[in-house]
Amino acid sequence: MNSEMKFLVLGAGMMGKALAWDLSRSTGVARVTIADVDLLRAEEVARFVDRPQAQPAHLDVNAIDTVVDLMKQYDAAIGAVSFRYNHILTKAAIEARVHFFDLGGNDEVVRNQLSLNHEARQAGILVVPNCGLAPGLANVLAARGAEKFDEVESIKIRVGGLPQHPKPPFNYQLVFSVEGLINEYTGKSTILREGKVTQIDTMTEIETLDFPPPLGTLEAFHTSGGASTLPHMFEGRVRELDYKTLRYPGHCERFRTLLDLGFASNEPISVGSNLLTAKEFFYELLRRKLTFDGKDIVVVRVELCGRQGGAKRTLRFELIDFCDENNNITAMMRTTSFPTSVIAQLVVQGTIAVRGVAPPEECVPLGPFLQELERRNLHVRESWMTTENV
Repeated sequence: MNSEMKFLVLGAGMMGKALAWDLSRSTGVARVTIADVDLLRAEEVARFVDRPQAQPAHLDVNAIDTVVDLMKQYDAAIGAVSFRYNHILTKAAIEARVHFFDLGGNDEVVRNQLSLNHEARQAGILVVPNCGLAPGLANVLAARGAEKFDEVESIKIRVGGLPQHPKPPFNYQLVFSVEGLINEYTGKSTILREGKVTQIDTMTEIETLDFPPPLGTLEAFHTSGGASTLPHMFEGRVRELDYKTLRYPGHCERFRTLLDLGFASNEPISVGSNLLTAKEFFYELLRRKLTFDGKDIVVVRVELCGRQGGAKRTLRFELIDFCDENNNITAMMRTTSFPTSVIAQLVVQGTIAVRGVAPPEECVPLGPFLQELERRNLHVRESWMTTENV
């Protein structure tokens, strides 16, 4: 077991900030370096963390040789930059022979990372893409929950990051990057239907669910990336599996109208002497209108139905988390970065001994994972319901 762990956090945005905060307060962590292309921002995060373990550094992740050299000084590196960099950062980690973790969210990028499984295993390291909330925590709950059944019929994953005080027209505020949001809302969602992997349009098949106050009734709709590898893992073994994003009622229809009008397209638009794509212009508008300022709340519900011990039963995992006002850490930062921090520490400590490239649903044990989350006041409630006896 490594008692003097050293971590490199790539990216000093919201998630990198929360990662550095948690890692620096974890037992056995000797050094946490926050590296960003903007040194001033990295220094700001180090001041926020306010621990001697936390140190800033200047790093451009496009300068891959420099990235490799820096990675070699650490036990593990965690990517808190755009998902577009995760494939090349995986290659860098393999070259540096350093464990690597990221927040993921894009299925194509993850497939490219998984193709490097043999190289990572030969390097003696573990690369874990999709370590955050969903994909991430929610997927571990689904995969480990399925192991409690004799036979699983359906898995439904419902996750949302929401403002505590919604404002029209979208009743939403940005709780992570604009790029990440539009990535979820566009493309295809991978699901299981009748036991087969199926692609379905995002922002479709709206349903409503009830949650405890202050949430009340929410809507859920298909988005991309959240299911990660689960549909392929359970193909032929589970009839129905899908992931949907939770929002306040009416959000999906209003936002989908803008996407249908081409606001997220790559069509070029001239603005004075500047040439932008419709997507770039839309990103800027969303950044201005959907501010990060308000208090947020994160809700996770993973529900599995199947047979156990001669009865048809339903297992529900549920997490509702609020922003940490005392430490100025949003609920989305907590529920995305803290699970990633825990997974990285479990690997460096030796609790997770797998090598290669594996998403968390394949390698993270539920007990130690939930125990560490509980220490961070992330309370996942588990409940069972028997619906019929056989």
